[in-house]
Amino acid sequence: MPQEGYEIERKFLLSGTPPSVLDSPKLVVKQGWIPGKKLKERLRMTSYEDGSARYFRTVKSGSGLVKIEIEEQTNAELFDYLWPLTVGRRVTKLRYLVQEVGFLWEVDVFTDRELVLAEVELPTPESLAPMPAWILPYMVREVTEDSSYSNSSLAF
Repeated sequence: MPQEGYEIERKFLLSGTPPSVLDSPKLVVKQGWIPGKKLKERLRMTSYEDGSARYFRTVKSGSGLVKIEIEEQTNAELFDYLWPLTVGRRVTKLRYLVQEVGFLWEVDVFTDRELVLAEVELPTPESLAPMPAWILPYMVREVTEDSSYSNSSLAF
């Protein structure tokens, strides 16, 4: 795993949802950003197939392969209190979790637009995750360094 406080991930634009991921575990992810001049705080609710949910507050800095990420779990009450501040700065997606050769691939199918992204977190910037065969027919291009595909950019 990366050093605490950092996120190291590669991101890929897909032309559609690979059918093989549809049998993988699935989450519903709602994210919204509280506006700020220097910091943008993200609120996230992750709903699981068993009906449970987890809530998080996150601050990220940077872009590209390596970003600073400070995240803490919170509760439904605080999430519900802060969520109205994110109006106009939200994304909702289905996230499929696919284990592949020691790496967890997350395939995000956005529910508020036609967009599918795949992400893989890496232990170090030098690490290479083998590209899964199921992703290749749907691969458009890598968008790790394209900030227009960051979730916070997509929410505006």
